[in-house]
Parts: sequence; structure tokens; C-alpha cells
Amino acid sequence: MKYLLDTHTLIWTLLEPQKLSVQSFNTIADKTNQIYVSSVNFWEICIKIGCGKLALGSLRPERLPAVCKDWGFQMLVLTPGQASTFSHLTAHYHNDPFDRMLIWQAIRKDLIFITDDRNIRKYTSEGLQVIW
Repeated sequence: MKYLLDTHTLIWTLLEPQKLSVQSFNTIADKTNQIYVSSVNFWEICIKIGCGKLALGSLRPERLPAVCKDWGFQMLVLTPGQASTFSHLTAHYHNDPFDRMLIWQAIRKDLIFITDDRNIRKYTSEGLQVIW
């Protein structure tokens, strides 16, 4: 199976795995699954660090891609095709542009989204698959 991590899920996986649900933890730990991290995750993390809303302790944000690769995660880049078709995500259950783009990437790439965000779960009406 193929999964995309929400940004909080990525942070919790790396720094606070006890915050993950049992299902999420087991899914991420299962080496037969392909776990994806998006460039959008890294961008969101850097924005939040810059605004003082997030701290990663001793982990520098520029190290995140290498750390994720060490964990065996696959990198998902934001493509021009995904960006230029973003307006096709017509539902507006969530206002966060980072989350909305991650939702769109998951839908477009047929990835199951791992998130604890209840508003994101509403996007199943748009074809999003979600677990927590």
C-alpha cells in the first residue's frame, strides 16, 4: 500500500511517535508499505518554524529530507501538473493551503493520507482515502 504523511504525522513520527494512533504507527512501521513525504510538508514546516509556531529541537529543517530518506520514506515533489489542477479540489472543508495541497497530491497520486485532522476526513467526498 502507498501512503502520504500529513505534516503533523511526519513530525510526530520523527519526534513524538507516542502521539500516533496504533494503526498509524503500525502502517508507517510496516516496511511493505510505501510511505511518502511531500515537498509541501517541508515547506509547511519551514514556514511554521519561521513564524515561531514550531520547534524541532536539535533537528534542523534542512536535514529533514535526509532524515526521511534514512527512515525509508519516498519523496513526493509538487509537480506543475498538480499545482495547475489544484482548482479541481472544489470542496472547502479546510482552509489551510498546505493541507489542501497535500490532500490534492494524495488524491492525484492515489495515496492513502495518514492524518489525525477531522476536517481532512471530510474530503473522502472528493475521493481522498484517509486512515488514522
